[in-house]
Amino acid sequence: MRFVFIGGGTLSVLTARMLAERHHEVVIVERDLEAIEELQEDLDVGVIHGNGTRPAILREADPEGTDLLFCLTHDDQANIIASVVARALGYRRVVTKIEDPELEHICAELGLADSLVPMHTVGRYLADMAEGQNIIEVSDILRGEARIFSFVATDAQAVRISDLSLPESARAICVYRNGDEFLFASDDTQLKAGDEVILLTRASGLQELRKRFG
Repeated sequence: MRFVFIGGGTLSVLTARMLAERHHEVVIVERDLEAIEELQEDLDVGVIHGNGTRPAILREADPEGTDLLFCLTHDDQANIIASVVARALGYRRVVTKIEDPELEHICAELGLADSLVPMHTVGRYLADMAEGQNIIEVSDILRGEARIFSFVATDAQAVRISDLSLPESARAICVYRNGDEFLFASDDTQLKAGDEVILLTRASGLQELRKRFG
């Protein structure tokens, strides 16, 4: 798979290194030449020098050949602009990092479904820890071919889970409704438009799920 990162900060570098070690193609877009020199010394990845919010640079990064674009600069507005431009250019999936939680609803209104608020994630982790909960990361649970896939049900998918005719390699495990309402999934679970459906699948089944559900 091929992944592109806008911004060469710490989060980009950590994620890019993991993906490169898993033998994926990785490209980082960075406007600071000194940062690029450090990246090339530290990582075996492709690098594009330029402003990741500019259409010409995003075209150079190859929208059609990219599986996922990460917008991870330190500037929330730059991440949002880059994400909107990238979607217009045909990037299949875009992850938008924002530090200001008040901008989360802006991302939703712009159709940027994969917005990431790191402080929310860290805060939830620390609150669970403070309550004495045994915190297990999903990445620690999933081994071998096991993967998690999610999609948001449309009006056409407002049916029972059994009617989705999921491939043999996938099982629905839960549904999120109205944001945070959690429901265990069964074949008889009736979906509503806007429900987020969480599937457990084999890695080999991800491509088929992406084609069917986006």
